[in-house]
Amino acid sequence: GWRGYEIQLLGLQGGHSGMDIHKGPGNANKLLARLLYACYDAGACGLHFLTGGTLRNAIPREARAVLSLNPDRESAFREAFERERTALLEENRQLEPGLEITMSPADVTGGLLPEDDAGRLLRCLLGLHNGVVAMSAEFPGQTETSNNVARVAAGSGEIQIGCLARSSREGAKEALVRQLEAVFTLAGFRTETSGEYPGWEPAPDSAILELVTKRYRDLFGEPPRILAGHGGLECGIIKDKYPDLDMISFGPTIRGAHSPDERASIPSTSKFWKLLTDVLAHIPERN
Repeated sequence: GWRGYEIQLLGLQGGHSGMDIHKGPGNANKLLARLLYACYDAGACGLHFLTGGTLRNAIPREARAVLSLNPDRESAFREAFERERTALLEENRQLEPGLEITMSPADVTGGLLPEDDAGRLLRCLLGLHNGVVAMSAEFPGQTETSNNVARVAAGSGEIQIGCLARSSREGAKEALVRQLEAVFTLAGFRTETSGEYPGWEPAPDSAILELVTKRYRDLFGEPPRILAGHGGLECGIIKDKYPDLDMISFGPTIRGAHSPDERASIPSTSKFWKLLTDVLAHIPERN
C-alpha cells in the first residue's frame, strides 16, 4: 500500500568547479540530501534510488530521488517537504533564481536501499564539505582550495559518491582528501583516489609574468587583470616534472564552462593570439 513519488531538484546554474565555485552556486547533490534528510524522520519512507551530477569537474545542476511513502505518514512527510523546500528556495533566491523543487507520483519497481544504508548515505552527503575551503593569500579573491561533490549514484546495488578536490597547494589538497576520507570512513564507505593533478602554486615574482604584464600594457594600453586559479591544469603536471620552469597560463575569455551555456568570446580570441605572438617575439635570450 505504499505509494511511489519522485522528487526532482533542477534549474541550478552549475558551472566549472575550478572557475566558478567561489561564486557560491548551489550544488544539487547537497541540496537534495538536505531536503531528504529533513523529511526522512518525519514520515515512514523508503529510498529506491538517488542520482545527481554528471562530470566530476562540473558543479551539479540537477538531482533526483524516487521514494515510497507509508500512506499513514504521508501528510507528515509532505509537511516537512514543503517546509524545507520553502527554506531552500528562499535561501537561494538571489544566487539561484531558476531553482525548482518538485514532488510528483511515480511508478516504482525494484527494491529499496536498506534503511541503514539510506540513512548513512544522506548523513554522509550532509557531512561532506562542498565549495571553497580556503582562499589565496597571494591573490586576494582567488580560490586556493575547494571540493565539489560532483556525482552521486545509489540504487543499483551499490552507492557511489564522486568528489573533485582541488588546490594550488599540494599539502592543502592532501589534507582535504584526508578530511573527505574521514567522513566517508565514518559513514562506512571505502575511498579511492584517482586522476590527480599536481598543485601549481602562484609565483607573484615570476619573470614570465612580468614580461607578459609589460607586453599586455604596451599592446592594449591598460594593465592586465592577474589571477591565480586552483583548477587542474597541464601547468601543474609539467611543473611537477620540471620544478624550475617558469610558466604562465592565459587564453580567450570563456563563460559558463562545463555547462550547457558554455561559450568563448571571439574578440578575446583575436586579442589572445596577438598577445601570444608578441610575447614569443619578446622572450629574452637565456643567460
